[in-house]
Amino acid sequence: MLSVKCLYRAVHTYKMIPMDNLIHHPMETSLSPTANRETPRDRMVQALSQAIHEHHLAPGTKLGEDELSDVFSVSRTVVRSALQSLAHENLVELKRNRGAFVARPTIREAREVFEARALLEPRTARSAAERMTPEGLAILEAHIEAEHKALAAGEAGKALRLSGQFHIEISRLADQTIIANFIEQLIARSSLVIALYWQRQSALCDKHAHHALMEAFRAADGKEAEALMTSHLVDIVSALDLRERPHGDTNLKDILSRIGGTG
Repeated sequence: MLSVKCLYRAVHTYKMIPMDNLIHHPMETSLSPTANRETPRDRMVQALSQAIHEHHLAPGTKLGEDELSDVFSVSRTVVRSALQSLAHENLVELKRNRGAFVARPTIREAREVFEARALLEPRTARSAAERMTPEGLAILEAHIEAEHKALAAGEAGKALRLSGQFHIEISRLADQTIIANFIEQLIARSSLVIALYWQRQSALCDKHAHHALMEAFRAADGKEAEALMTSHLVDIVSALDLRERPHGDTNLKDILSRIGGTG
């Protein structure tokens, strides 16, 4: 049986740099001095969130309470609390008399997500460029380097998570807290949309697009950063196949076992 310790260690092996944390989780990472105060519920939320963002748990996957209780060695009360937290973040859907499932955005929702990103992120990129600091550049460069390493290692799901974090960091560097919070939520939904509808790997985010954005940030060129972000988001949408498709059944315990191994 896969222990929660094994799964947790495997999931957090992905954290190669301090800022390489979950895409939209405000909890502390293992590098934080407060990390030891994490509860079993926190660790479960963190592990499932990362598994969803990295596409180990596909949209529509049933999250059975008994299986999760077994895998994470926690009570069903803890499981329910963790699932409620993930539902609040729109990563999980709770269906009456059916249970919990990884959220499965509709085609309409997918389009709305990227329409909202197109409204917010270009202006945010402009603001980030105009406020850019050497420290901010270092944060973004570290994300790009980690993303490239993940792609080179064949870890497409991890690369997607890091790509999303790159966009979130841009919004934070723009110093627009409320907008940054909206963008975090949209990035979370984007991960699910890409898992369902991508038709080519460029939906992960073209590395050239991120490099071009970095050049604009280095030059503090807000107008260019805004134009590049607009084009970048159009390219991502063009890589999606927004047509309904059937999806097969999945076994939660098997998926989590593959992530964590057998140790």
